[in-house]
Order: sequence, then C-alpha cells, then structure tokens
Amino acid sequence: MTDRPELSKGEMEVARILWELGHATVREVHVAFPDDRKIDFATVQTYLRRLETKGYVTGKLVARTRVYSPKVKPQKVIGRTIDDLIDRLFGGEALPLMRHLIEERGLTADDLSELRKLIDGMDGEGK
Repeated sequence: MTDRPELSKGEMEVARILWELGHATVREVHVAFPDDRKIDFATVQTYLRRLETKGYVTGKLVARTRVYSPKVKPQKVIGRTIDDLIDRLFGGEALPLMRHLIEERGLTADDLSELRKLIDGMDGEGK
C-alpha cells in the first residue's frame, strides 16, 4: 500500500461506512451511522474531505453533489493498522495480541472451530 497518513478514529468510522456503502454522498454516510452514534453532518463532511486528501477515497461531482468512493480496500487499511498496533504495543509479537483477544473477548464454538481449521491449514503449509 502506498504510504498514506494514518487514520484517526473518526476517519476510520467514516471509511468503514463508505466501504459498506460502496459509494455515497456526505448525507448518505451521515444517515448510515448507527442511531446510538451521534455525529454532526459537518463532521462527516470534514472526515470525508480528510480521507480524500489522505488518498483513501476519491470524490467526484455528480450534478452538484459530491459522491465519494473508496480508493483503498479495507483489508489493506486493516492490515496496516493491526501491524502498527502489534509493533507499538507488543514489540512486533502477534501471540500476545491473540492471547489477549482470546482471553478478554472470548471465542464461540464456531470461532474455535474456524481457528483450528486456520491453524491446521498453516501447519500443512509449514508456516
């Protein structure tokens, strides 16, 4: 991924909604926020402009309304964010993060089954 500035918490929230919508106006992103998350229209507009400036979204004028679309896939941003978190909090070691998630967040039986399949698949690849 091109070296882009990091996203703030608010920018990430707006980016996640835009990823879900595919493309949207400021109003559409604003309306898509959960009811329990109060955010001003102008704040959403500011975050979308910042995301465009940082190179995460593109905006084009359709009639007289600006429509935003993701420029970067969520997997790229998530991967970069997680890598940074692991480096900063765990000295580059992933196991402490996994341990924390398992112990503090818990896993369902389905989660455990999926995790076992993932680990088994990695064992077969010699990783």
